[in-house]
Amino acid sequence: MYTLQNVSKSYKQGSRTVTALSDVSLTIADGALVAIQGPTGGGKSTLLQMLGALDRPSAGTVQLGDSELSTLGDSTLADIRAHQIGFIFQGFNLLPTLTAQENVETALAPLGLAADARRSRAAQALASVGLAERAAHRPTELSGGQQQRVAIARALVKEPAVLLADEPTGNLDEQTRDEIMDLLEGLWRDRGLTLVLVTHDSAVAARAERRLHIAGGTVREK
Repeated sequence: MYTLQNVSKSYKQGSRTVTALSDVSLTIADGALVAIQGPTGGGKSTLLQMLGALDRPSAGTVQLGDSELSTLGDSTLADIRAHQIGFIFQGFNLLPTLTAQENVETALAPLGLAADARRSRAAQALASVGLAERAAHRPTELSGGQQQRVAIARALVKEPAVLLADEPTGNLDEQTRDEIMDLLEGLWRDRGLTLVLVTHDSAVAARAERRLHIAGGTVREK
């Protein structure tokens, strides 16, 4: 699914240059479940941005399937994000004025689907995460775990090949964390997704097939 070759990423912070990734080379197999751990500022989020076609490396190449992401234009990268990659975040990132159904539908806006098709797919996605009966509720009327389920449905509604999750259980208590991980693991297995998640939680990382540790911009197997 992914092949990274000698990827480095540096950026300016005031008068100094910060290296977020340093000569990273790795592959992630199609259908893998991978956890990325490491200290704050070690490069986890930067690596996830590379995988998500949200940023380009300063050096090296990032390949997703047959697409060399680092050479593509902004519109092509946006199209890849819209069709192939689903994102889940720690903060849920739901729009507070929209219902759960409408929040999920927002992910389909770039696809140009008719309104009926958007509603149908959003309803199916909410049902797949156990929230069919909460479709008309706004985020403030949902628990933290339910909000994260809406966010997962929003990521899944595009039917992506890749799901990238940045601290998906970071705002949840232990019981809800385990429920969300049960859901993600079930969806990963049933749909044949490639699932890559960043986490500080060793209990979450332990459920992955493969664990990577990144510190100082350098990646190693854990």
